[in-house]
Amino acid sequence: MKKGERILGFIVILAVIFLGKTSLKTDVLFFRLLIGCGLGYALTRAYMGFAGSVNRAYKTGSTKLMRTLMFMFFITCLISIAFFFKQDPTTYGLWINPINLGLIVGAIMFGFGMSFSSCCASGVLTDLITGLPRALTTLIFFGMGVFLGFPVQNTAQWVKKSWITSPVGEKFTGGVFLPDLFKWDGVEGYLGAILLTALFCGIVVFFAYRYENSRLKNKTFKGHDMEKVQDQIAVTLDDNDYNLLSDKAYDRLFVKPWTMKQGAIVIAILFTILMGVTKAGWGASTPYGIWFGKFLMIFGVSADSLAAFAKMKPDAYLQPFFQNAVSVQNFGIMVGTCIYLLTAGIFKKTFMSEMHITFKEILLYALGGICMGFGTRLANGCNVGALYTPIANFSLSGWIFLAFMVVGGIAGNKLAKKLV
Repeated sequence: MKKGERILGFIVILAVIFLGKTSLKTDVLFFRLLIGCGLGYALTRAYMGFAGSVNRAYKTGSTKLMRTLMFMFFITCLISIAFFFKQDPTTYGLWINPINLGLIVGAIMFGFGMSFSSCCASGVLTDLITGLPRALTTLIFFGMGVFLGFPVQNTAQWVKKSWITSPVGEKFTGGVFLPDLFKWDGVEGYLGAILLTALFCGIVVFFAYRYENSRLKNKTFKGHDMEKVQDQIAVTLDDNDYNLLSDKAYDRLFVKPWTMKQGAIVIAILFTILMGVTKAGWGASTPYGIWFGKFLMIFGVSADSLAAFAKMKPDAYLQPFFQNAVSVQNFGIMVGTCIYLLTAGIFKKTFMSEMHITFKEILLYALGGICMGFGTRLANGCNVGALYTPIANFSLSGWIFLAFMVVGGIAGNKLAKKLV
């Protein structure tokens, strides 16, 4: 079985390259597909996701994922300076999100939903392969939540208008572009911005360590099984490892999990390549609402009716799936997950591991999905669109989203613990 899965994995890789190049309408769509595959592969092989930053810490006591995300945020910001320094940042589609009540409520709702579904907007795509019943239920109601939130996002001033702005932020959707605060630093504000980012990351890491140490002292620290496996992975190669035809070499190249830090570096590189090519960051959640609308069209609902409800143009609902850039990228994340599991020979084992689901669990996953979906419309994004990309774009809104997402995640985990 392992050999058959591995062969199929390489067939999928060739199919992605051939079909992507020949079937997608533009080279940019093909590029988006490849980036999505890379993101899905890295997230799966490193066994990391944004939702685990809170859920894993609460359930096991381990804050290693949260600390790794801070490392990823910082290096992404550092690399991003190469795009912005001595350039007009407004030529990029920066995600300088508004700071308002919508951001706060949306972040709390998103964190709350994550605790029930054990995934986020990007994680639900990888989990469609690794935990189909849970992820599919979450995705359906996630899409419903996004769709129901569209009219609020597009019309409500408490979601659209920012309490505070900076000069560059005003040219987008409002909010604060951190370099605007340090224009006097001699390097267009980027020295001050990166130092402030380092400070924010350091504060999160400090409190993460304090929390983990308190769990250790209270003897409630369980640790995470995959983190233990990752910690045991050898990082040195002996002479025998250079035989590329050996099983040992194959395991190192395609099977053994990456450490989370390795995954973070790969994701940061892919993010900056995406930013450089498309001049925009990583988003995931908006298409889910469009997918839900397309589902309603099967039952005779017109695109004009959907657009009138959502307060947006009908074009989004009429556009074919594989002509929407973010939809193609999201599809790539699922394919990238399949590629790793197949080439590692663990696809069937992983796919079948979470096939059993109870009606009570369905209700909880549905609640998690709709909370996350609606929350993304209030906060103008998910864990990638309201957290990672804004932080990488030096938006203060990303850090505010993080703080309130943690609050929502803790509240959700406490409630979930009582219900389950």
